[in-house]
Amino acid sequence: MFEEASEVFDNMFKSSFPLTFIVFIPAVLILVSPLPAEAAHEFTVYRMQQYDLQGQPYGTRNAILNTEARTVEAEVLSRRCVIMRLVDFSYERYQKALRQSAGAVVIILPKNMSTMPQDIVQQFMELEPEMLATETIVPVYFALEDDELLSIYTQTLTSSSSQGSSSAAEVLIHTATANGFQMVTSGAQSKAVSDWAITSLEGRLAGTGGEDLPTIVLVAHYDSFGVAPWLSYGADSNGSGVSMLLELARLFSRLYTYKRTHAGYNLLFFVSGGGKFNYQGTKRWLEDNLDHTDSSLLQDNVAFVLCLDTLGNGDSLHLHVSKPPKEGTAQYALLKELETVASNQYPEVKFSMVHKKINLADDTLAWEHERFGIRRLPAFTLSHLNSHREVQRSSIMDVRSVKLSRNTKLIAESLARVIYNLTEKGAPGDLQIFTEQMMQEEQLSSVVDWLTAQPRAAQLVDKDSSVVSTLEYHLGRYLKDVRRHYVKADKRDPEFVFYDQLKQTMNAYRVKPAIFDLLLAFCIAAYLGVIYLSIQVCIDTTSCCKSDECFLLSSALIMQTHLFLWHGVREIRTYDLLFSVHGIRALRNQDGASCSFFVYLNKPTSK
Repeated sequence: MFEEASEVFDNMFKSSFPLTFIVFIPAVLILVSPLPAEAAHEFTVYRMQQYDLQGQPYGTRNAILNTEARTVEAEVLSRRCVIMRLVDFSYERYQKALRQSAGAVVIILPKNMSTMPQDIVQQFMELEPEMLATETIVPVYFALEDDELLSIYTQTLTSSSSQGSSSAAEVLIHTATANGFQMVTSGAQSKAVSDWAITSLEGRLAGTGGEDLPTIVLVAHYDSFGVAPWLSYGADSNGSGVSMLLELARLFSRLYTYKRTHAGYNLLFFVSGGGKFNYQGTKRWLEDNLDHTDSSLLQDNVAFVLCLDTLGNGDSLHLHVSKPPKEGTAQYALLKELETVASNQYPEVKFSMVHKKINLADDTLAWEHERFGIRRLPAFTLSHLNSHREVQRSSIMDVRSVKLSRNTKLIAESLARVIYNLTEKGAPGDLQIFTEQMMQEEQLSSVVDWLTAQPRAAQLVDKDSSVVSTLEYHLGRYLKDVRRHYVKADKRDPEFVFYDQLKQTMNAYRVKPAIFDLLLAFCIAAYLGVIYLSIQVCIDTTSCCKSDECFLLSSALIMQTHLFLWHGVREIRTYDLLFSVHGIRALRNQDGASCSFFVYLNKPTSK
């Protein structure tokens, strides 16, 4: 059988080159399966915040992405992945993508934020709270730029810009020939994380001279916040506050080691978690110490609570209070000592007090000291920011802290003057208690570098995190009775809910646009139609097929036509075509007026 089939093909190819060309080329186009698509680029993307706070949803609500890439310059963005660079980003363009029901938004960020012009950085920092103000159905991702990703953006920009050309023919040709990119994420849809525990740490230095000693509480929250959790490093807010607290613990632990400098104040240090989510760690800590126990330093004689927040930059220092301190109190003494040290030792620093009442109608508190103020504990917050609404407190652009060492020394000197009552003892305002040898700037800088080397969003720092264990280790070096406190959301009425899928891998697949398939289908259909009509004319004008070549030609072309019409261009893969001389058999009647054939076609082996 195979010998006879080989003889038929050999005779056909030898007898006529055009016949060979007409049959062989279309067969190759249909039978050869296209190469599998390969990822043009694979890169990591970081999803926008998704959380619920006090029952209100914030951030993006979706995580799945599988759509074609476009830039914002394209006229039609519906169901497209809109790619933007930070230098071209604006809130109007972002809203344009959302209004047109874009399939997703990907914002490309520079690897080194410090290289960006300050006006662009400031603009984006101001837009971050607006992006998070309400929930967004569209998935929003951030990616760090590299050469391949920028190349994808450039090609997509060229394709998108061509849609505005004046000639419809130019747009059609360019669209059909240009390369497109299908953006696909590898993760699943986001879901709520159950039983997430926010961890806080506590340690103390006991005073000397009696049992009912006053207590000074030093507080700083360690978590960071920004539009994307995995990009929230929080150098100033609040890596600076945590670093300062650890340095103060080290300095006063040295003073409390010696009997001559062991003061009559208890020092209680608290590193809180969940600070960016309405200070959840502090709230639970206060409940545990004031409501669920009979023995706590917070229940006794609290002199004041000093919260440290955003102290790494600027030449200003503001003491934020909910109630102005009264003269003769420890709070008033600290206020005056801060003024004294700033004016005598650091004249470049402008110190002031900012009074703001607690607004219980707001969904979130302004500063951490308000948590203590609600429980009627004297508290205030030190910050170089004049208002809690400053955008530096919640931005992924918060990556630098350059004035921390100076501010740490200023606050340490002021606290020491209160603890040792130096003003009443007649000590001059320029007296320096902590010498340059005692202040270890390198260690302070290394702690800041360590904190800002990793994102510390509350959704990423669990109880087993290296951030928590390392902070616990440093506190244990200087303080006594270091222990953890946990807070979990109530299952029936949760105050906060976190979601997963905040970091994923995205693949950019190189694809041709849909119009390319349409044009290709049209060309192939036209070609097969012409050949089909030619064969029909040939058959009609002859009384019968005279040779095996004629039957084979007719069979192959009609079969190709039926294959194309039945399966379509994109569905045709590898077919096993078995031509048998016994299968392609002429059945002629006596007058030679008709003929027919049989072709056996296997099912497709792959798609």
